[in-house]
Amino acid sequence: MKQKITSFIDVFYPLFIRWMPIQTFRYLVCGSTNTLLGLLLYFIGYQYLFIRQVFDLGFFAFKPHVAALFLSSTMSFFIGFLLNKYVVFIGSTLKGRIQLFRYFLAFAFNLLVNYLMLKVLVEICLWDVMISQISTTTLVICISYLVQKNFSFKIKKEL
Repeated sequence: MKQKITSFIDVFYPLFIRWMPIQTFRYLVCGSTNTLLGLLLYFIGYQYLFIRQVFDLGFFAFKPHVAALFLSSTMSFFIGFLLNKYVVFIGSTLKGRIQLFRYFLAFAFNLLVNYLMLKVLVEICLWDVMISQISTTTLVICISYLVQKNFSFKIKKEL
């Protein structure tokens, strides 16, 4: 499966070879796909699952835009890790469990940034929910690439 995904992505790389290395291109494609899936899940969660109402677990209540964020983020976490590990950062010398732990730390940081920005944009600035989520996602993607490349899937350099 990973070979099929990688081969499909690499077919389009010659169009971008002058502007970026293959790893960056693969990250862009995989990240974009995962982001679009996350935004779709966010939209479905917000519009249809949580029906723009507070989601009450009994011990804690989530506003619908926050509940949708956690739903979409959970799915994006698993898909994103697998794509990054097996398609994008295949040269990483770290063990899989260390990659997963580091990916989780980066994910948790990104989720916190996303959550805080979403709270500010929706609840204080009164922006539209989807515009706010797209705006925060754009910032989080930039942070995420740097963290994944230099931390989660780092390549140890030989001395």
